[in-house]
Amino acid sequence: MGFCRALLGVACILASVVAAFGNALVPALIIFGDSIVDVGNNNYLLTIVKANFLPYGRDFVSHKPTGRFCNGKLASDFTAENLGFTSYPPAYLSPEATGNNLLTGVNFGSAASGLYDMTASLSCAISLTKQLQYYKEYQARVVNLVGTANATAIFSGGFHLLSAGSSDFVQNYYINPLLYRFNTPEQFSDILIESFSSFVQNLYTLGARKIGVSSLPPLGCLPASITLFGSGSNECVDRMNRDTVNFNNKLNASAVALTKNLANITIVVFDIYQPLMDLIHKPSDNGFFEARKACCGTGTFETSLLCNAKSPGTCSNATEYVFWDGFHPSEATNKFLSDALLIQGIDLIS
Repeated sequence: MGFCRALLGVACILASVVAAFGNALVPALIIFGDSIVDVGNNNYLLTIVKANFLPYGRDFVSHKPTGRFCNGKLASDFTAENLGFTSYPPAYLSPEATGNNLLTGVNFGSAASGLYDMTASLSCAISLTKQLQYYKEYQARVVNLVGTANATAIFSGGFHLLSAGSSDFVQNYYINPLLYRFNTPEQFSDILIESFSSFVQNLYTLGARKIGVSSLPPLGCLPASITLFGSGSNECVDRMNRDTVNFNNKLNASAVALTKNLANITIVVFDIYQPLMDLIHKPSDNGFFEARKACCGTGTFETSLLCNAKSPGTCSNATEYVFWDGFHPSEATNKFLSDALLIQGIDLIS
């Protein structure tokens, strides 16, 4: 009840500020990362990792697939709404990313990307390094639209959100002998954290001052992880969750160090792990029915091309499911997570 009251209080404050000023709480929302935030960039790539077909998007506003790996809205979409935006940042590679649409932010997210550039190369996704290059290109386009002074205010006041790391582990490290034979999970985490630190410092050099980064979710509880690595068990894979907690601890420590070393920067690590773990262990407490199997198909492995309009057994009511496909949360879960993170991110808009 305490959390609910706090959340309601923050929501009321945000709503009153938006109503009073008639615009968003930050000038722009700029998004980087993987399939958790991809809103269609992979539609324009030569990759099989896409979600531009049904049943993806069936519960979205348009009831059409957009490239989002979800039945509806992503957590980042709900974040945009919470910040007072009336539209979502467009995929940078899409035709919508042009003109004045650029001024309130864009989305560089690419499914199957990660903190480790080699992860993206495995699926021909947009690496984080390339996303940063696109960001520099985006900045030049904004300067041309509104001039240097106004553009600088957009970049410094804008909320920069990063969600990456899950693909690095589940779709690369755990299945790649070139990685797991020569690097312990802790050593691989160090490689990822070094990439994160470099990314933040590059954003800082480019004028970003408000940065949010999502922690890893409980990777061992993803339906696909249990299917692939659970050795026949129907329970979460403990070793993967231990690796996740270790990485998240390193991520928090890195964020603290960066905040101390970079003047006037605000970095918030959004804890995805615990809220999602709570939902998985006690789904009925929050109005959910199923936390082990996903909605699409058998609900134990499907994602991307394996989750399609002909997948047998796809559920009719995704609001009862924690997961939409084998790797990704349902819209209902994304709403739950975005609300849980609202309090954590207050420093980025204050």
